[in-house]
Amino acid sequence: MRWVFVIVGVLLVLAGVVWTLQGLNVLGGSAMSGATVWAIVGPVVAIVGLVLLVRGARR
Repeated sequence: MRWVFVIVGVLLVLAGVVWTLQGLNVLGGSAMSGATVWAIVGPVVAIVGLVLLVRGARR
């Protein structure tokens, strides 16, 4: 079960980083590029992913 937390945590961190960069218009070529909502949602998702990653690594 701990590997599930680690894998989901890594995926959420990666998605959060990509969404943040798209929201900040660093990564272009998407409908999410330059949208402020993704600059807010991205870090929240990344933090949730970090929590899951740490939780899975500690077990």
